[in-house]
Formats: sequence, structure tokens, C-alpha cells
Amino acid sequence: MSYNLSGIFPPLTTPFTDDDLAIDKLLRNIRKYERRELSGYVLFGSNGESVFLTRDEKLQIISSVREQTKKILIVGTGSDSIKETIFLTNDAAEKGANYALIISPSFFKSEMKHHAFLNYYIKVAESVMIPVIIYNVPKFTNVNIEPETIIELAKHPNIAGLKDSTENTARISEVVANVPDSFRVIVGTASVLYAGLIAGAVGGILALANIAPDECLQILLHSIARKHKEALELQNKMIPVNRAITTKFGVAGLKAAMDILGYDGGNPRMPLEPLNEAQLIELKVILRNASLIE
Repeated sequence: MSYNLSGIFPPLTTPFTDDDLAIDKLLRNIRKYERRELSGYVLFGSNGESVFLTRDEKLQIISSVREQTKKILIVGTGSDSIKETIFLTNDAAEKGANYALIISPSFFKSEMKHHAFLNYYIKVAESVMIPVIIYNVPKFTNVNIEPETIIELAKHPNIAGLKDSTENTARISEVVANVPDSFRVIVGTASVLYAGLIAGAVGGILALANIAPDECLQILLHSIARKHKEALELQNKMIPVNRAITTKFGVAGLKAAMDILGYDGGNPRMPLEPLNEAQLIELKVILRNASLIE
């Protein structure tokens, strides 16, 4: 089955109650998102606290979310181990995942260069049942997949796209200009959503879409309609919010913002800590300045 890999995808957070999965809260969030024209959802990105989840928890989440939606499910299944990546990806596919979001291997950083990435991604792509999306996020991995590597990987029939979280739109332009039309480039951070779309990206996987899905969709629609002034104004209005829920306060900030806006956020899983009172006050000011709350 073919899916249109474009549009806005929130990388869903994972709610917990007393450190245990709270599937009911996750599904409640999805029911709210289902009212929007989102293209689908990402499970087990960094905002989903994937590194704190067990394999069984991940498979349980996929099954539960798939029962709740017919939209595209992109599932983070990558790890440094090729074998584990393949096993988890195929298990995820059987539970209803449509795409595998595969983060770059990074433990042996000094050796993670062009040929190592080619070997890794091609081996995975040839061994899994669903298409692969390359996930480049140097902020967390401290390795960067160069455009020439992505362009080479884009030739593989089971490598469908790239999520690029570098904030470097020149990279997006270079990749888009040199890959097949079927290979989709997706912006990985809302700080450069508008600029990334102008550079040739087809959508965004955005933490911001968890709390401001309508605004993210509007930036996309304005860009498609070439209403550049409106798109840029809204983009600029959202930049402080995006900074607050990513680089400034992290997952705890995103979850706190969700609570403030009527979603189920809750506390992050240990060892992460929730925001303190002073941080919560600062976050509310930022949300109010962006007209997300009164």
C-alpha cells in the first residue's frame, strides 16, 4: 500500500502514571489530534522518550495507537545494532507501522562516516518489511550524515525519505536537488519549518505539533499557497514556543505545555525531571505571548 509521506506529523509523547505506561492518556491525546488534518503520527522519537521504553512497551503502544487511527504511523525503531533494528522494525510492521524512522548509529562516533552509514542503512532497508526514513539528529547523536551519503542512500527502493533535524536548510536544498522525486525530505524541527518547506521539504515531524497542531498546519498551508508573508509571521510567532519545548526545557517542557493546553502530558520518565514552579511560570508566559493560552 502506498502512503503520501508529506504534511505534519507530531512525534507523540509517551504519558506515564507512576512511571508506568498510561495508554489511556495516549489514546485520549490521539482522539484530539484526529480532529485535525494531520498526516499521521511518529512514535518513539526523542520526544516519545524512546530510550526509556522497553521493547514490549513499544509494541504495546504501536498496537494501541493503530487501533485508534488509520493515519500514517512512523515508528522509531533504530539502534546501533543492525540486528535489533531489523527485528524491532519487522515486529513494529506486524503491529501496524507504515514506516521505520531509523536514527543514525552513533556509539563508535569516529567511525561513523560515509561507508559505515551506507552499510548500515542498506542492510536494514534490504531486511525490513516497511520503508525506511533516515533520521539525522546530530543534537543527540553527535554524528552528522553528510548530504552525499543521503543522496546515495536515496537510490535504494526501500529508503523513502529523510527526517533532518539540523536546522540547516542549505542541506535540505542540496538533498532535494539531487534525489528522486519519490524520496521525501521532512523538516525535523519547527524552528525552520517555513524555511525548510521553501527549500523543498514536503512536511515536518515537529515537537511543536503536539501542542500547536493548527499553527503548524497553517504554516504548511500558507507555504503551499505561496502566502509567504502569513507563513513567515506565524513561523516567527512560534519560534519562542518551539525553543521552550525543545532546547530550553526539553521533553519535560513539552509535556508541561501539553498539560497547560488540555492534553495529557504528565511527568517525563526518570531520570528526567519535571519542570519546577519558576520554569512553569516562564513557560506559561511564552505560551501566552504566542496566543496559545489567554
